Amino acid sequence: MTRRHVLALALGAATATLAPGFAHAQPQGQAVEWLRSFVRDVQAGQAAFTQTVTAAEGGRQKQSSGRFEFQRPDRFRFEYQRPFEQLIVSDGQKVWIYDPDLQQASARAPDKALGSTPAALLAGQTLEKEFTLREDGERDGLSWALASPKAADGPFRSLRVGFDKGTLAAVEITDALGQRSLLRFSGFSAVSSIPVQRFRFTPPAGVNVLEQ
Repeated sequence: MTRRHVLALALGAATATLAPGFAHAQPQGQAVEWLRSFVRDVQAGQAAFTQTVTAAEGGRQKQSSGRFEFQRPDRFRFEYQRPFEQLIVSDGQKVWIYDPDLQQASARAPDKALGSTPAALLAGQTLEKEFTLREDGERDGLSWALASPKAADGPFRSLRVGFDKGTLAAVEITDALGQRSLLRFSGFSAVSSIPVQRFRFTPPAGVNVLEQ
């Protein structure tokens, strides 16, 4: 699984009322409670995202962008559009990863794909069972909550969630090797539900399918 896959899965099946910009004058010390509320209350939505991946040693960066949709508790759809197309979608029974350029699709059970990764936190199932939460100060005009995995041998060091006056605006993941992935969100639309067809995937004819 690539780091892009891991990041999308880490974010799968959840978001909140996303802010289009980064505001200032944030209330102090409320990010953890905003995170708890977001995990508890948000049901469905869709937004555009921009992802920036920075190497552990700094300097080198890769950027991508696309759109995503989610329906709690276990359905999500990430569509990477630039610089390369890729689809990551979950119907609650399987998580599909489809690479059109490679003509390849892989599927795995959600528990194998997500496990105790940050997706467990964002999906609202194992928030404080799997993660230790604390306030992480102000940065880039946002209030940040830090979620540190309790398991010492996982693939992530930390997950930071940035809020703009109570609305989710960014997510930053640092992996075990120190690589940092930052997602910023825009154009969010909160909805009561999304058509179930958006979370279904049928491999196109001629695509190599891998089941895991």
